[in-house]
Amino acid sequence: MQFTVERSALLRPLQIVSGVVERRQTLPILGHILLELDQDRLTLTGTDLEVELTVQLSVQATASGSTTVPARKLFDLVRALPDAASIQFQLEQDRALVKSGRSRFTLATLPADDFPRVEEFPAEAELELSQTYFRELLQRTHFSMALQDVRYYLNGLLLELEGDKVRCVATDGHRLALCERDSGTSVSDKRQVILPRKAIQELLRLLSDESDPLYLRLGTNHARVQIGSLVFITKLIDGRYPEYDRVIPRGGDKFVTVRNDLLREALARASILSNEKYRGVRLLLETGLAKVHAHNPEQEEAEEEVEVQYTGDRLEIGFNSVYLQEALSAVQQAEVQLQFSDANSSCLIETQDTETGALCRYVVMPMRL
Repeated sequence: MQFTVERSALLRPLQIVSGVVERRQTLPILGHILLELDQDRLTLTGTDLEVELTVQLSVQATASGSTTVPARKLFDLVRALPDAASIQFQLEQDRALVKSGRSRFTLATLPADDFPRVEEFPAEAELELSQTYFRELLQRTHFSMALQDVRYYLNGLLLELEGDKVRCVATDGHRLALCERDSGTSVSDKRQVILPRKAIQELLRLLSDESDPLYLRLGTNHARVQIGSLVFITKLIDGRYPEYDRVIPRGGDKFVTVRNDLLREALARASILSNEKYRGVRLLLETGLAKVHAHNPEQEEAEEEVEVQYTGDRLEIGFNSVYLQEALSAVQQAEVQLQFSDANSSCLIETQDTETGALCRYVVMPMRL
């Protein structure tokens, strides 16, 4: 195995693939990336057994072959070389020789046959989307995923295909984020899969704001995303996602319209003096005015007033300020409408983007203060 490649051509693919490799591994080979050279096509693969990422690039090949090398060490070496450097890579028995100018490095390798790979799987659903489209759905919902919840299925994000709709849903049991858009194509059967947190984090890192096509394939146990020469495969969480429709409040008769930035900033300031563990704030609604009040065990208090459009009865309700702030941050409109029923009911924020047609709903449960 022997090839030559420019540093500028290798660095970005190497950075992408190394990103999925965990620094602490139970198996030594999981700290390596797989290099496969077939004629002038070099394929780089990294995995942590939950997600697998593959990138291809063109090189000047002398001899084909395959091996694995330490991911972090190779990336750090390539990154440390001069911008215009040319890199020669050569496999000699169980050592990889990397040369550039007067620099020479020898890396330990492990057999390519020992590298764990995800086998090809049949598609139960396939879809073509734009990167911007998919990234928007993930960005507007991912923050509501649970973190290390014993209900393991909440530690991921629900991806649902129904008719011509693509829907993303995330909840931690205290709040819920849902966003859906038309896909332009229709699936015959409703399909639900749960993507793990690691997969969502990696996809948000990989997806750009470009309109390049993205090909999504869903199987029984895996999901596959392809963007150009980049292929991302993740295991799916095996579990039944909650019936999220049942927690979306219906028939709320109290509507508050307010400037998004004003309410978000008021919540941020008031929460500074809230209880550091629960981050609770009290929202008091009166005609034309919303008051945000917070206090903590040190008897410190904060009160903010925000002008709103509201003509209903006086309402006082407590919330986790972080949950409200994150929901408001996901809304792109300058004005936002909050919907309430009473002091014991959840808050519903519903918005529809006039440009993309994306319909998003955010539910925040009240808390006792």
